Amino acid sequence: MLRFENVSKSFWTGTQRKVILDRASFRIEAGRSMGILAANGTGKTTIMNMMAGLERPDEGEIRRDGRISFPLGFMGGIDGKHTANENARFIARLYDLDPDYVEAFCRYVCLLDEYFDMPVATYSSGMKARLAFSLLLALDFDVYLIDEGMPASTDVAFNRRAGAILKERLENATVVVVSHSPTILEKFCNTAAVLRDGRLIMFDTLEEARALYEYDAEGAQL
Repeated sequence: MLRFENVSKSFWTGTQRKVILDRASFRIEAGRSMGILAANGTGKTTIMNMMAGLERPDEGEIRRDGRISFPLGFMGGIDGKHTANENARFIARLYDLDPDYVEAFCRYVCLLDEYFDMPVATYSSGMKARLAFSLLLALDFDVYLIDEGMPASTDVAFNRRAGAILKERLENATVVVVSHSPTILEKFCNTAAVLRDGRLIMFDTLEEARALYEYDAEGAQL
């Protein structure tokens, strides 16, 4: 469903080249939700963006079979000059969906009330996060991408409503989560990998991945 073939990705930081992936090959099968454990600053969000097609690898090929979501919380498709209503209807047309349905769904989920008809640029960061999450849930994907670094909402009513819908979606979809916390992965994943020195080391269980990740973390602290 999602396959990386000899993929390399790096950035020039101004003083040195930072390697994210070095000729990495792995695959994510349908129904096999996977977590990626990686320390902060190692490229978790970059890998998510490559999975979604938002960034291209330097070398290698990424194959996608099925509908891959944008990363949870991604705001790149939302225009701050337009209202949530206008953004929802525009994105609906991009995905060939009924604009009336997507608008009504987002109004129901994001709980923005009168702000739904105001420019997104006037929103707080929490309101923007709620809109982005609602748009993600309004669309139907085979693979959902969740980056722990994306903004989260502190609105209890929204979290309860959106969380229930996300749980329903994931019953028939695959999820990929990137995080520095094994505890977060436990909620979603049945396999896991560790990002280490540009390599993605795959494991059959989260326990195996956690053991290597925690061993590396302990060594880094010495």
